[in-house]
Amino acid sequence: MSDRDDYLYPDQVALEIPQNDRTAYLLAAEYINRCDYQVLSVQHEYGIFGGNAGEYLLALLREVRLPIVTTLHTVLREPSDSQKTVMDELLQLSERVIVMSAKAVEILGEVHDLDREKIDLIPHGIPYVAEGIGGAFRAKLNIDGPLILTFGLLSPDKGIESVIEAMPRIVQECPGATYLIVGATHPHVRASSGESYREKLADLARELGVIENVRFVNRFVAIEELVEYLGAMDVYITPYLKPTQITSGTLAYAVGAGKPVISTPYWYAEELLAEGRGILVPFRDSTAIAEAVLSLQSDPDKRAEMGRKAAEFGNQMHWPQVAESYLSSFARARADSADRLRMLTERTAPARSLISLPALRFEHLLELSDDTGILQHATFTVPNRSEGYCVDDNARALLLTTLLEAESPLRPDLSVLQSRYLSFVIDAYNAETGRFRNFMSYQREWLESAGSEDSQGRSLWALGTVVNRCENRGRREVARAFFDRAAPKLLETSSPRTWAYAILGADEYLRTFPFEHSIQALKRTLAARLLRSFEANHSDDWPWFEQSLAYCNARLPQALVIAGEALESRDLLQAGLLSLEWLMAQQTSASGLFCPIGSSNAFVRGEVRPLFDQQPVEAAATVSACLSAYRVTGNPTWADQAQRAFGWFLGHNMLGQPVFDKTNGGCFDGLHPDRVNRNQGAESTLSFLCALSEVRRTLKPAVVIASPSSTHELI
Repeated sequence: MSDRDDYLYPDQVALEIPQNDRTAYLLAAEYINRCDYQVLSVQHEYGIFGGNAGEYLLALLREVRLPIVTTLHTVLREPSDSQKTVMDELLQLSERVIVMSAKAVEILGEVHDLDREKIDLIPHGIPYVAEGIGGAFRAKLNIDGPLILTFGLLSPDKGIESVIEAMPRIVQECPGATYLIVGATHPHVRASSGESYREKLADLARELGVIENVRFVNRFVAIEELVEYLGAMDVYITPYLKPTQITSGTLAYAVGAGKPVISTPYWYAEELLAEGRGILVPFRDSTAIAEAVLSLQSDPDKRAEMGRKAAEFGNQMHWPQVAESYLSSFARARADSADRLRMLTERTAPARSLISLPALRFEHLLELSDDTGILQHATFTVPNRSEGYCVDDNARALLLTTLLEAESPLRPDLSVLQSRYLSFVIDAYNAETGRFRNFMSYQREWLESAGSEDSQGRSLWALGTVVNRCENRGRREVARAFFDRAAPKLLETSSPRTWAYAILGADEYLRTFPFEHSIQALKRTLAARLLRSFEANHSDDWPWFEQSLAYCNARLPQALVIAGEALESRDLLQAGLLSLEWLMAQQTSASGLFCPIGSSNAFVRGEVRPLFDQQPVEAAATVSACLSAYRVTGNPTWADQAQRAFGWFLGHNMLGQPVFDKTNGGCFDGLHPDRVNRNQGAESTLSFLCALSEVRRTLKPAVVIASPSSTHELI
């Protein structure tokens, strides 16, 4: 896992997560949940995972529906506040925690208050080094004297210079002695300072006159070749400088090879080399290193006995034995996770719940609106005049005001705005093209002769809703007149979303004028087209209208549900409900949160799904579609799903942050991977207010709780 190209993964690696892309961690969680895995094994090391103290890893782990087993490669005695916070949650999310030393068990209990029963102590795995292996390889290296070995990624904290400083005395008494340093420079070191450390070591050897006795193998060594080096060596040295190192794979390999080992007394070495399995020397003490090497070379019996003890201890560390221990830990994790995963499933399953509804407030709507219509965008809460107006948002605003009339008489100030929004929409109609223009500058100049196909559909939807719901007769009549003029052009469109918007508008229109045959024909034709699009694209694992999920997705199944009810078509209704049910599954996280398709890109079938940026318009469309399904079928599951989607606005989302502004009725422009977009544009605010209005009207809150700052209703 990295943003660099230094780590080359084999083909068996299913998914590489860019280190600093939080969205990728969430996508990985989705991928893991879709696959038939039984346990998630996490190999934790500081510096690998993105975010503060590696916190992005937690975003993944919170979402997975698997038992989690975490192996800790580093355990800190004195973590920073952020490191401790992240580690505490990591330990809480993990069913089992694996460490490789008794010291790590001790620290986890003292620093993180982790129950010892949750920890499995499993030694670092090592390859099997057969006795006698390495002779031919040693001859190939052309080494006559003692071979001293250190291997692993090269970095300044490895203390290699202490061994080089010991070489003059070693060579003096053991001519032909060679110190072999095997391994490439650590990628992080190479990125910051190139090969300067390796060059510094070579310069030191040259200065001390032992450059012929110090060799560098500057590359990654495969395990087969490494085993040959281990078999060929006489002494292994880890001269590390940090006493707090909790594990070392290189030291474990050396002990398992059954050869004498010399090390500085870091935690792992003290534990592994106890009981005569090696020699500990002080940090940065080249004299002690030289004496340890020479004492071993002068006493073959001591060298053999130390190797025997090391090999005997290493028998429990061979990969087959370690693998068995890991499997046992995984089995315990699966048993331990039963209760947690059942609770997670219960959270995800539909359940009738109470959510607290904020009061309907219109301060920000009024601030965005002027005597022309509603401005598109805002910088924070301040309207952005430079972006002007669009018919899309004015149609949404017109739709909102008519929805509000279904609940209670329209406030005088909102009635004035309704007239302005309607005026904007009808002015957008271009008689020459028979289509609605979309964008207008702040100077009231239309910027195009015709807008997008979706602009046509949204405008017809708003006009049809005015025809059916508006209390003002004059507005109803002008809306009907322009609906009739613009409707025929809808037959020339090719966008499924345009058809869906038009179906919703035609349905509203026909509730007041059910015998308007041309509008009936339009609705039937567009519904048939939408159904054909579904039939042409759907399969068992992709019951959808297109080969991608893009924007305002829920409006497509909603249109079929509405048309299926009105036209008494079982095919339309079944396709609508099936596609909506599947869409809801795609938009529900493992922990049961509503998670709309991100707008950063379309979710193309077979490709990675975009999780961000999550938009209020998606939540509003989903709320409306689920409420339509609830009204048509009477199935309370759809009411639950509507509440789940509306909860996204209230903070029941992947960031745990509210998306609406309770002080002014505005709505933020969406969720980024790491923050809420604090701008409050028209589309976002109107989406929130429409969704809130529909939930209030359809689910009819029964309990009202007043507070000094706001009113909340429980449903």
